[in-house]
Amino acid sequence: MSQWYLSYDGKQEGPLDPQTAVQKAKENPNGYAWRAGFTEWLPIHQIAELSGATTAETPPPPTTVKTQIADEIDFKIFGSEMQFVEVELDPGESAVAEAGAMMYKDSTIEMQTIFGDGTGQQGSFMSKLLGAGKRLLTGESLFMTVFTHTGSGKAHAAFAAPYPGNIIPVTLANYGGRLICQKDSFVCAAKGVAIGIAFQRKILTGLFGGEGFIMQKLEGDGLAFLHAGGTVIERQLGPGEVLHVDTGCVVAYEAQVDFEIQQAGGIKTMFFGGEGFFFAKLMGPGKVWLQSLPFSRLAGRMLAAAPQKGGSVGEGSILGGLGGFIDGDNG
Repeated sequence: MSQWYLSYDGKQEGPLDPQTAVQKAKENPNGYAWRAGFTEWLPIHQIAELSGATTAETPPPPTTVKTQIADEIDFKIFGSEMQFVEVELDPGESAVAEAGAMMYKDSTIEMQTIFGDGTGQQGSFMSKLLGAGKRLLTGESLFMTVFTHTGSGKAHAAFAAPYPGNIIPVTLANYGGRLICQKDSFVCAAKGVAIGIAFQRKILTGLFGGEGFIMQKLEGDGLAFLHAGGTVIERQLGPGEVLHVDTGCVVAYEAQVDFEIQQAGGIKTMFFGGEGFFFAKLMGPGKVWLQSLPFSRLAGRMLAAAPQKGGSVGEGSILGGLGGFIDGDNG
Protein backbone atom coordinates (compact mmCIF):
# COMPACT_ATOMS: atom_id res chain seq x y z
CA MET A 1 0.00 0.00 0.00
CA SER A 2 1.48 3.33 -1.09
CA GLN A 3 2.19 5.99 1.51
CA TRP A 4 1.35 9.55 0.45
CA TYR A 5 2.97 12.87 1.33
CA LEU A 6 1.06 16.16 0.91
CA SER A 7 2.48 19.67 0.90
CA TYR A 8 0.54 22.90 1.51
CA ASP A 9 2.38 26.25 1.43
CA GLY A 10 5.70 24.48 2.00
CA LYS A 11 4.44 22.45 5.00
CA GLN A 12 4.69 18.69 4.49
CA GLU A 13 2.23 16.11 5.87
CA GLY A 14 2.80 12.37 5.87
CA PRO A 15 3.23 9.54 5.52
CA LEU A 16 -0.53 9.12 4.97
CA ASP A 17 -2.48 6.03 3.97
CA PRO A 18 -4.45 6.36 0.69
CA GLN A 19 -7.82 6.88 2.39
CA THR A 20 -6.53 9.70 4.60
CA ALA A 21 -4.67 11.27 1.69
CA VAL A 22 -7.80 11.25 -0.50
CA GLN A 23 -9.84 12.85 2.30
CA LYS A 24 -7.28 15.61 2.89
CA ALA A 25 -6.95 16.22 -0.84
CA LYS A 26 -10.72 16.56 -1.13
CA GLU A 27 -10.76 19.08 1.73
CA ASN A 28 -7.96 21.13 0.17
CA PRO A 29 -6.93 20.35 -3.43
CA ASN A 30 -4.64 23.42 -3.66
CA GLY A 31 -1.41 21.65 -2.81
CA TYR A 32 1.14 19.09 -3.99
CA ALA A 33 1.49 15.35 -3.43
CA TRP A 34 4.17 12.69 -3.73
CA ARG A 35 4.45 8.91 -3.26
CA ALA A 36 6.97 6.22 -4.17
CA GLY A 37 7.20 5.97 -7.96
CA PHE A 38 6.77 9.70 -8.58
CA THR A 39 9.81 11.55 -9.91
CA GLU A 40 8.70 14.86 -8.33
CA TRP A 41 5.88 16.56 -6.40
CA LEU A 42 2.74 17.03 -8.50
CA PRO A 43 -0.30 19.33 -8.09
CA ILE A 44 -3.05 17.37 -6.35
CA HIS A 45 -5.60 18.19 -9.04
CA GLN A 46 -3.44 16.39 -11.62
CA ILE A 47 -3.43 13.10 -9.69
CA ALA A 48 -6.40 10.91 -10.48
CA GLU A 49 -5.90 8.77 -7.35
CA LEU A 50 -6.43 11.80 -5.11
CA SER A 51 -8.71 14.06 -7.12
CA GLY A 52 -11.21 11.32 -7.95
CA ALA A 53 -10.99 12.17 -11.66
CA THR A 54 -10.78 9.46 -14.26
CA THR A 55 -7.59 8.84 -16.12
CA ALA A 56 -9.32 10.07 -19.26
CA GLU A 57 -9.80 13.50 -17.69
CA THR A 58 -6.50 13.77 -15.88
CA PRO A 59 -3.15 12.55 -17.19
CA PRO A 60 -1.47 9.91 -15.02
CA PRO A 61 1.75 10.65 -13.13
CA PRO A 62 4.79 10.74 -15.42
CA THR A 63 6.43 7.41 -16.07
CA THR A 64 10.13 6.74 -16.28
CA VAL A 65 11.64 7.72 -19.61
CA LYS A 66 13.91 4.94 -20.83
CA THR A 67 15.76 7.15 -23.31
CA GLN A 68 17.08 9.70 -20.82
CA ILE A 69 20.82 10.22 -20.42
CA ALA A 70 20.95 10.56 -16.64
CA ASP A 71 20.56 7.53 -14.39
CA GLU A 72 17.03 6.83 -13.17
CA ILE A 73 16.72 6.95 -9.40
CA ASP A 74 13.85 6.72 -6.93
CA PHE A 75 13.89 8.72 -3.72
CA LYS A 76 12.18 9.53 -0.45
CA ILE A 77 12.48 12.69 1.64
CA PHE A 78 12.50 12.43 5.44
CA GLY A 79 12.06 15.04 8.16
CA SER A 80 10.50 18.47 8.34
CA GLU A 81 12.87 21.18 9.64
CA MET A 82 16.15 19.32 8.98
CA GLN A 83 15.46 17.14 5.96
CA PHE A 84 17.49 14.50 4.20
CA VAL A 85 16.84 12.62 0.96
CA GLU A 86 17.31 8.87 0.55
CA VAL A 87 17.89 7.72 -3.03
CA GLU A 88 17.31 4.16 -4.20
CA LEU A 89 19.76 2.75 -6.74
CA ASP A 90 19.50 -0.30 -8.97
CA PRO A 91 22.67 -2.25 -9.81
CA GLY A 92 24.99 -0.03 -11.85
CA GLU A 93 23.11 3.20 -11.12
CA SER A 94 24.91 6.19 -9.63
CA ALA A 95 24.20 9.45 -7.85
CA VAL A 96 26.57 12.42 -7.64
CA ALA A 97 26.70 14.65 -4.56
CA GLU A 98 28.61 17.51 -2.99
CA ALA A 99 31.60 16.42 -0.92
CA GLY A 100 30.48 15.91 2.69
CA ALA A 101 26.75 15.68 1.92
CA MET A 102 26.43 11.93 2.61
CA MET A 103 24.52 10.83 5.70
CA TYR A 104 24.64 7.04 5.25
CA LYS A 105 24.83 4.37 2.54
CA ASP A 106 24.49 0.63 2.07
CA SER A 107 27.71 -1.36 1.96
CA THR A 108 27.18 -2.32 -1.71
CA ILE A 109 27.43 1.33 -2.77
CA GLU A 110 30.97 2.35 -3.65
CA MET A 111 32.22 5.93 -3.36
CA GLN A 112 34.56 7.57 -5.87
CA THR A 113 35.91 11.11 -5.65
CA ILE A 114 36.07 12.82 -9.04
CA PHE A 115 36.94 16.16 -10.63
CA GLY A 116 33.91 18.33 -11.36
CA ASP A 117 30.47 16.76 -11.76
CA GLY A 118 31.48 13.58 -13.55
CA THR A 119 29.95 14.42 -16.93
CA GLY A 120 33.36 14.63 -18.55
CA GLN A 121 35.01 11.65 -16.86
CA GLN A 122 35.19 9.69 -20.10
CA GLY A 123 36.86 12.57 -21.93
CA SER A 124 40.35 14.00 -21.91
CA PHE A 125 42.22 15.38 -18.91
CA MET A 126 41.43 18.91 -20.10
CA SER A 127 37.68 18.21 -20.17
CA LYS A 128 37.90 16.93 -16.58
CA LEU A 129 39.92 19.98 -15.57
CA LEU A 130 37.37 22.27 -17.21
CA GLY A 131 34.54 20.64 -15.25
CA ALA A 132 36.45 21.11 -12.01
CA GLY A 133 37.27 24.71 -12.91
CA LYS A 134 33.59 25.52 -13.34
CA ARG A 135 32.95 24.41 -9.77
CA LEU A 136 35.88 26.45 -8.47
CA LEU A 137 34.40 29.59 -10.03
CA THR A 138 31.12 29.04 -8.16
CA GLY A 139 32.98 28.78 -4.86
CA GLU A 140 32.44 25.02 -4.52
CA SER A 141 34.98 22.25 -3.98
CA LEU A 142 36.99 21.02 -6.98
CA PHE A 143 35.77 17.52 -6.21
CA MET A 144 32.45 15.72 -6.06
CA THR A 145 31.59 12.19 -4.96
CA VAL A 146 29.91 9.53 -7.09
CA PHE A 147 27.95 6.80 -5.31
CA THR A 148 27.56 3.65 -7.48
CA HIS A 149 25.59 0.52 -6.61
CA THR A 150 27.92 -2.40 -7.37
CA GLY A 151 25.87 -5.20 -5.81
CA SER A 152 22.51 -6.82 -6.56
CA GLY A 153 18.97 -5.82 -5.68
CA LYS A 154 18.21 -2.35 -4.33
CA ALA A 155 20.61 -0.15 -2.38
CA HIS A 156 20.14 3.18 -0.63
CA ALA A 157 22.20 6.26 0.11
CA ALA A 158 21.10 9.35 2.01
CA PHE A 159 22.21 12.98 1.71
CA ALA A 160 21.45 15.63 4.33
CA ALA A 161 20.62 19.33 4.13
CA PRO A 162 23.35 21.61 5.57
CA TYR A 163 21.00 23.81 7.64
CA PRO A 164 17.26 24.04 8.49
CA GLY A 165 15.01 24.11 5.47
CA ASN A 166 13.56 21.88 2.77
CA ILE A 167 14.93 19.66 0.03
CA ILE A 168 13.35 20.27 -3.39
CA PRO A 169 13.29 17.41 -5.93
CA VAL A 170 13.39 18.67 -9.52
CA THR A 171 13.24 16.65 -12.74
CA LEU A 172 15.17 18.80 -15.21
CA ALA A 173 13.40 17.28 -18.23
CA ASN A 174 10.21 19.00 -17.04
CA TYR A 175 11.88 22.41 -17.20
CA GLY A 176 13.56 22.40 -20.58
CA GLY A 177 16.62 20.54 -19.32
CA ARG A 178 18.12 23.60 -17.62
CA LEU A 179 17.75 25.35 -14.27
CA ILE A 180 19.60 28.32 -12.76
CA CYS A 181 20.14 28.20 -8.99
CA GLN A 182 22.12 29.86 -6.24
CA LYS A 183 25.64 28.53 -5.67
CA ASP A 184 25.11 26.62 -2.42
CA SER A 185 21.68 25.10 -3.09
CA PHE A 186 22.74 21.89 -4.90
CA VAL A 187 22.70 18.73 -2.74
CA CYS A 188 22.86 15.75 -5.12
CA ALA A 189 21.58 14.46 -8.46
CA ALA A 190 21.37 11.43 -10.69
CA LYS A 191 24.68 10.84 -12.43
CA GLY A 192 24.51 12.47 -15.86
CA VAL A 193 23.22 15.84 -14.62
CA ALA A 194 25.80 18.52 -15.44
CA ILE A 195 26.58 21.11 -12.78
CA GLY A 196 27.99 24.16 -14.53
CA ILE A 197 28.07 27.95 -14.20
CA ALA A 198 25.75 30.73 -15.34
CA PHE A 199 27.14 34.26 -15.70
CA GLN A 200 25.02 37.30 -14.93
CA ARG A 201 25.23 39.39 -18.10
CA LYS A 202 24.08 42.64 -16.48
CA ILE A 203 26.71 44.36 -14.35
CA LEU A 204 24.21 45.72 -11.78
CA THR A 205 22.77 42.24 -11.27
CA GLY A 206 26.26 40.81 -10.86
CA LEU A 207 27.35 43.43 -8.36
CA PHE A 208 24.26 43.59 -6.17
CA GLY A 209 22.31 40.40 -6.93
CA GLY A 210 23.32 38.64 -3.73
CA GLU A 211 25.01 35.81 -5.66
CA GLY A 212 27.55 37.80 -7.66
CA PHE A 213 28.22 37.34 -11.35
CA ILE A 214 28.24 33.55 -11.19
CA MET A 215 25.41 31.17 -10.32
CA GLN A 216 25.07 27.42 -10.78
CA LYS A 217 23.49 25.92 -13.88
CA LEU A 218 22.02 22.42 -13.81
CA GLU A 219 21.61 20.75 -17.19
CA GLY A 220 20.30 17.38 -18.29
CA ASP A 221 17.12 15.37 -18.08
CA GLY A 222 17.59 13.66 -14.72
CA LEU A 223 16.57 14.22 -11.13
CA ALA A 224 18.34 16.85 -9.02
CA PHE A 225 17.87 17.86 -5.40
CA LEU A 226 18.17 21.45 -4.16
CA HIS A 227 18.15 22.78 -0.61
CA ALA A 228 16.32 25.92 0.47
CA GLY A 229 16.34 27.57 3.89
CA GLY A 230 13.17 27.84 5.93
CA THR A 231 9.90 27.46 4.04
CA VAL A 232 9.86 26.99 0.27
CA ILE A 233 7.35 28.57 -2.08
CA GLU A 234 6.97 27.90 -5.80
CA ARG A 235 5.60 30.57 -8.14
CA GLN A 236 4.61 30.07 -11.74
CA LEU A 237 5.01 33.42 -13.48
CA GLY A 238 2.99 34.17 -16.58
CA PRO A 239 4.37 35.99 -19.65
CA GLY A 240 5.42 39.48 -18.54
CA GLU A 241 4.43 38.86 -14.92
CA VAL A 242 6.87 40.55 -12.50
CA LEU A 243 7.75 39.51 -8.95
CA HIS A 244 9.96 41.55 -6.60
CA VAL A 245 12.02 39.37 -4.21
CA ASP A 246 14.75 39.88 -1.63
CA THR A 247 17.94 38.93 -3.45
CA GLY A 248 18.89 36.23 -0.94
CA CYS A 249 15.49 34.55 -1.12
CA VAL A 250 15.87 33.39 -4.72
CA VAL A 251 16.70 29.67 -4.78
CA ALA A 252 16.27 28.75 -8.44
CA TYR A 253 14.41 29.69 -11.61
CA GLU A 254 13.86 28.39 -15.12
CA ALA A 255 16.33 29.55 -17.73
CA GLN A 256 13.75 31.66 -19.60
CA VAL A 257 12.93 33.77 -16.52
CA ASP A 258 14.51 37.22 -16.72
CA PHE A 259 16.46 38.05 -13.54
CA GLU A 260 17.72 41.55 -12.84
CA ILE A 261 18.23 43.94 -9.93
CA GLN A 262 16.08 46.97 -9.17
CA GLN A 263 16.60 49.84 -6.74
CA ALA A 264 14.51 49.53 -3.56
CA GLY A 265 12.59 52.82 -3.55
CA GLY A 266 13.93 56.25 -2.68
CA ILE A 267 16.97 57.26 -0.63
CA LYS A 268 15.12 57.12 2.71
CA THR A 269 13.72 53.66 1.96
CA MET A 270 17.12 52.39 0.83
CA PHE A 271 18.93 53.56 3.97
CA PHE A 272 16.29 53.07 6.66
CA GLY A 273 13.86 50.48 5.23
CA GLY A 274 15.92 47.54 6.47
CA GLU A 275 15.57 45.68 3.16
CA GLY A 276 18.85 46.72 1.54
CA PHE A 277 19.49 48.96 -1.45
CA PHE A 278 18.29 46.53 -4.13
CA PHE A 279 15.86 43.68 -4.67
CA ALA A 280 15.56 41.05 -7.37
CA LYS A 281 13.12 41.56 -10.23
CA LEU A 282 11.93 38.27 -11.77
CA MET A 283 9.88 38.42 -14.94
CA GLY A 284 8.08 35.45 -16.51
CA PRO A 285 7.20 33.26 -18.13
CA GLY A 286 8.63 30.48 -16.00
CA LYS A 287 8.76 28.89 -12.58
CA VAL A 288 10.73 30.24 -9.62
CA TRP A 289 11.57 28.72 -6.24
CA LEU A 290 11.90 31.03 -3.21
CA GLN A 291 13.12 30.49 0.38
CA SER A 292 12.07 32.27 3.56
CA LEU A 293 15.43 31.89 5.36
CA PRO A 294 18.57 32.56 3.29
CA PHE A 295 21.70 31.20 4.95
CA SER A 296 23.27 34.68 4.91
CA ARG A 297 20.39 35.97 7.03
CA LEU A 298 20.68 33.06 9.46
CA ALA A 299 24.45 33.45 9.73
CA GLY A 300 24.11 37.20 10.25
CA ARG A 301 21.74 36.76 13.18
CA MET A 302 24.01 34.12 14.75
CA LEU A 303 27.07 36.33 14.32
CA ALA A 304 25.28 39.32 15.83
CA ALA A 305 24.31 37.24 18.87
CA ALA A 306 27.82 35.85 19.41
CA PRO A 307 29.36 37.04 22.72
CA GLN A 308 32.65 38.05 21.07
CA LYS A 309 30.68 40.42 18.81
CA GLY A 310 28.91 42.03 21.72
CA GLY A 311 25.67 40.13 21.18
CA SER A 312 23.26 39.15 23.93
CA VAL A 313 24.20 36.07 25.93
CA GLY A 314 21.51 36.45 28.57
CA GLU A 315 18.56 35.66 26.28
CA GLY A 316 16.53 38.52 27.71
CA SER A 317 17.59 38.06 31.34
CA ILE A 318 18.17 41.29 33.26
CA LEU A 319 21.29 39.60 34.68
CA GLY A 320 22.85 39.41 31.21
CA GLY A 321 25.87 37.10 31.09
CA LEU A 322 25.50 36.25 34.79
CA GLY A 323 22.03 34.93 34.08
CA GLY A 324 23.45 32.61 31.42
CA PHE A 325 26.02 31.32 33.89
CA ILE A 326 23.37 30.65 36.54
CA ASP A 327 20.96 28.77 34.24
CA GLY A 328 23.74 26.65 32.73
CA ASP A 329 23.79 28.09 29.20
CA ASN A 330 27.54 28.61 29.35
CA GLY A 331 28.28 24.89 29.82
